[in-house]
Amino acid sequence: MEIDQFASENAIMETDAPFQLENSYTLDIAVDGSVQAKAGSMIAFTGDLSFTGKSSAEGGITGFIKQAATSEGTPVMSVEGQGHAYLADSEKKVQLLELDSDDSITVNGEDILAFDPNVSYEISSMDTLAGAFAGGFTNVYLEGPGYVAITTHGDPIVLEPPVSTDPSATVAWSGTSPNVQVNKNLSDMIGQESGERFQMEFDGDTGYVVVQPYEEHAGES
Repeated sequence: MEIDQFASENAIMETDAPFQLENSYTLDIAVDGSVQAKAGSMIAFTGDLSFTGKSSAEGGITGFIKQAATSEGTPVMSVEGQGHAYLADSEKKVQLLELDSDDSITVNGEDILAFDPNVSYEISSMDTLAGAFAGGFTNVYLEGPGYVAITTHGDPIVLEPPVSTDPSATVAWSGTSPNVQVNKNLSDMIGQESGERFQMEFDGDTGYVVVQPYEEHAGES
């Protein structure tokens, strides 16, 4: 392939969309003010932008960092100014969602890439999963309107309740809430906790659950 053809085929798309996909793995955010993004996800930017890390669990978005001895959680940064920020996370696929004012979704903290300032949020953890995930399992409840970008290892599938899922493969859910169950039939054969001993059970007849074909543990990429 000639260099000009290579450059042309991989050039960025020139639009003013606030959130857009440049390819399956790269998010382009047109920043005009501020957005929140996963710390370390910036691969390039244009314009006049600043990137500020968060280090406290108090007061809103900074809650992504859990103040536990394990230091588990998802550090985030504030992207401020005017320009374009290009974000990616370990070759994970980017899934771009646009929430209406009456839409909400809960996302595994490891799988958040970015969301715009119009989206409200609440940080929580499922301490019942502490046996499989050091420090528990951090979730982010997001409510529209606004754009939300999440990431998945490979192509996700969307399931309707009732369904049981592996917490390590569960990316997000909406319109339903999980109960954590322990499968005592999956005994520990090598003296270590098995994440598959735990299942997230989603009941009811509404909502959906997003699962990825990969078992992701807190702190991994």
